[in-house]
Amino acid sequence: MELNFMFFLESILLGVGLAMDAFSVSLANGLNEQNMKKGKMAGVAGTFAFFQALMPLLGWVCVHTILQYFEAFEKFIPWIALVLLLCIGGKMLLDGIFHKEGDEPHKVGIAALLIQGVATSIDALSVGFTIAEYQIVQALIAVLLIAAVTFAICLGGIFIGKKFGTKLSNKATIFGGIILILIGIEIFVTGLI
Repeated sequence: MELNFMFFLESILLGVGLAMDAFSVSLANGLNEQNMKKGKMAGVAGTFAFFQALMPLLGWVCVHTILQYFEAFEKFIPWIALVLLLCIGGKMLLDGIFHKEGDEPHKVGIAALLIQGVATSIDALSVGFTIAEYQIVQALIAVLLIAAVTFAICLGGIFIGKKFGTKLSNKATIFGGIILILIGIEIFVTGLI
């Protein structure tokens, strides 16, 4: 494939499609932590961008090296995403339900963020199949575009979540947990279809 307008357009659109789950989780994170500083916002968006780029690249590597092992693993992807997001979303939901007035709002920790990054991007492993005909330079450019698009979309999700989170107060954590649980179910169901 040539590095032409269609290559860049397809990569950007692929990034938009892949970033939707990460956008929703970013929105939930913003709802949950309304006082998130700009540096942390960039770090959260950067984490999602990193994983959204890493997974398709790993899928591309699998196609070119260990395809038979990846095909055996692929059927577990929806289950992994479901379990990870149910755990994180369930914890947020319980934190929101049992929140006492005066308690510090729950903040997104590094461990939870890494799990969110993997859970929302694990289905992007299969994108490696769609870019299998790319040479290494083309694959790297494509995943960098995916990362840039994901970063921008997730930053927007955090910003929107922060704005609405201040209006929702304690209910934001409950709403964020429900969002994560629904995303996990959506990834699971679409993975089975």
